[in-house]
Amino acid sequence: MPFRGGEPGLVWPFRSPIKTSPNPTRTGYSLRSHPTSSPLLGSSFRPKSPRSLSLRLKPSFRLDSTRGRPFPSSLAQSSRASKPRAPRVAPPPPPGRAPDPMGAAPSTPRLGAAGAPPSPGAAEQMFAALVGDKAYPISSEFWKQLLELPLTLQWPRDRVLQACHAFAQNNYQTKHLAKILIHLVWCLQECTSTTSAASVAYRRAINAAYISSIFLKFIIENAKTDNWQELCLDIDKSEKGMEKFPAEITVEYFLMRGVLNYIGSVDVSLESCYLHHELLNLMLVLMSTQLCSGPSPEPKDVHPFIDAAMLQDSSIIVSVVRKLLLNFVTRPKFPQNGSHPVFYDDGRPGVLQRVGSAAANFVLLPYYTFNYLVSSTPEGATSQLADNSLLVLLVMIHFRKCISTNESIPSNSTYMGSDTNDKEAQVFHENPYCKALNNAKDIQYDRADVEGNAQDGPVVRLSFASLFDSLGRCLNDESSVLLLYSLVHGNCDFQEYVLVRTDLDTLLMPILEMLYNASRKTSNQIYMLLIILLILSQDSTFNASVHKLVLPAVPWYHERLMHQTSLGSLMVVILIRTIKYNLSKLRDVYLHTNCLAILANMAPHVHRLSAYASQRLVSLFDMLSRKYAKLAELKNDKSHKVISDQMEADNIADDMSTELHIYTDFLRIVLEIINAILTYALPRNPEVVYAVLHRQEVFEPFKNHPRFNELLENIYTVLDFFNSRMDMQRLDGEWSVDKVLEVINKNCRSWRGEGMKMFTQLRFTYEQESHPEEFFIPYAWRLVLSRGFSFNPGAINLFPVEIHLDDAPSSEQKV
Repeated sequence: MPFRGGEPGLVWPFRSPIKTSPNPTRTGYSLRSHPTSSPLLGSSFRPKSPRSLSLRLKPSFRLDSTRGRPFPSSLAQSSRASKPRAPRVAPPPPPGRAPDPMGAAPSTPRLGAAGAPPSPGAAEQMFAALVGDKAYPISSEFWKQLLELPLTLQWPRDRVLQACHAFAQNNYQTKHLAKILIHLVWCLQECTSTTSAASVAYRRAINAAYISSIFLKFIIENAKTDNWQELCLDIDKSEKGMEKFPAEITVEYFLMRGVLNYIGSVDVSLESCYLHHELLNLMLVLMSTQLCSGPSPEPKDVHPFIDAAMLQDSSIIVSVVRKLLLNFVTRPKFPQNGSHPVFYDDGRPGVLQRVGSAAANFVLLPYYTFNYLVSSTPEGATSQLADNSLLVLLVMIHFRKCISTNESIPSNSTYMGSDTNDKEAQVFHENPYCKALNNAKDIQYDRADVEGNAQDGPVVRLSFASLFDSLGRCLNDESSVLLLYSLVHGNCDFQEYVLVRTDLDTLLMPILEMLYNASRKTSNQIYMLLIILLILSQDSTFNASVHKLVLPAVPWYHERLMHQTSLGSLMVVILIRTIKYNLSKLRDVYLHTNCLAILANMAPHVHRLSAYASQRLVSLFDMLSRKYAKLAELKNDKSHKVISDQMEADNIADDMSTELHIYTDFLRIVLEIINAILTYALPRNPEVVYAVLHRQEVFEPFKNHPRFNELLENIYTVLDFFNSRMDMQRLDGEWSVDKVLEVINKNCRSWRGEGMKMFTQLRFTYEQESHPEEFFIPYAWRLVLSRGFSFNPGAINLFPVEIHLDDAPSSEQKV
């Protein structure tokens, strides 16, 4: 049969989130410094242009394809031992009889008397008909009765799986999936034209979105073909009732237009928040086809729904991006009673009742582990719609559609998938959602008023002040960090807004605190935080501003009390601490270089660096120099030892040489940082001079090193100047710290920089890798899974996942 069984097609609710592989992956970007006249920074990072540092960080994803394997035709146990056992299904019924996973008779479904709630048997009849082999016309009363059901049934897991499997098998003939999706859009259109939240259309829309999500997710997880033929979205448009369906567009385009139009045009209110929430979760299910593809988009990849979303009118796209951002900023609340009267029927709880315990039944979220009101506290209950809005936004802005150079570009009225295997050069469609985010404007400032040329077409407008404050409050969430990165990297107006804010600590303090707790963060999150700091440090105004903002205290820094320290000094301390953590734990060259690049950008603008930060800077050079000396000694020892295997000896020598070059580069950059402070900002930094004087012996071993001698000449010019001034002082007794600083401060004012060689400032800039989608698409979906969206791990090819055998729930659970 064309549809796969035998796989755990339904990931049950309230299980622990899927844990991804602990192997770190690196972001797709490179660092470049502006060319100067200084020597190269070393062979291990040597680019073509002089005095530049370039690194290409490519993701190291493992492709574990399961899509092309033939699937059994029944729900027998999978041959893969790492997957949980799927429930067995009874043999199919005789020909002419509809499969009956619910146990109901295959007669025409009937509800109770008018105005009376349906009996459990009648409700099961309705769902038996939905998943059966009898096709109901789209104009049938069956759809109205089905979608008006108060979903209060409770089924054990095996019956849900049987229902999903029967639906998927019979959908080839019935086309019920396409029909329920069309009814969803018609319900949404009716909802936009009515002001009554308690309308029947409102209930139908929620139920249609909810039911279709269940079966969509099962089909996506278990699909065999790469072009998603199992969805069976091609419907006979000449069928009765299809007169109002636009003849020139597809079901997926019609669906995405209806869902996105509702999300973008209808304000979130206490009455409409449930439907918005259900549609956002439906969006995640619709876009989850990406989880089944490899980490590198290819022209043959087909994602019916998100591809259709990319073809929508610009007005819809702009309204959706704006609404998703507003949801993140305003964090709309669900009603505190946990339900709405429209979802109660004669005192019986409906689908949106508060859920406080694990549930495994048909109506209470079998397709994702999100719960409407998981927490019993209002704080926990108010963020779900905002969180889901952010996840949908991140998935959409980082999607990339790959086409070959000889492939025609689809229009906005037709979805076109490519089956080409052409190996010619590949290009990517411009992502209109990413473009809308990058062109977003502050509602309080219109650049057209100054430049005299208004933006072409619709533009996202919202308060940058509110967005800035919301990001500052939510940066502990990794999704918010990715949004901040997307804004400061892609939106010039927002980046400029951040740089001119006088309260930079609103964003920087959460970032620095997370770096302080790097051991509890993922490597991807550390990368994102450092890239944000690197982008900001490219601006000289930012580097000057952080040293003017004085912090009264830093309560989360436990190594020592930090009172009245500048934000810039704290940044230096945290970045050096991150470097030391990386050396001892992660040993990641790229993370190291990021930290040093930020410090190098800040160095010429340092102002009154604190004593502690100055000591840490010199101690960093001392620590790196000791590691360098140890490696050099070890290399010399190995070269004198006789190794029988010449190939092994060559490999060891190459590895040591590479590592030695890396530490040479690091030492060089640290010397550049110290030299820049002494060259451009010495009078303003007496504590740096004190730290260099106090530990001047650490520079002695490298005085004649060919890579360092020119930089050390400047450092020794400073040392000679202040040592001579110290020798000229006649003091009774020993020198104290205060006395030394008094001499330094006095002579800082008379310092003219005589004898100093001027080097062009070393500046680093951030560039995305040529294929950033190879990092950001998997990263966005890892965030979705980490927030509770469960997906069959055996169907995920986008990145490696761990498959847990002990996650299967019991056969029946109750609310």
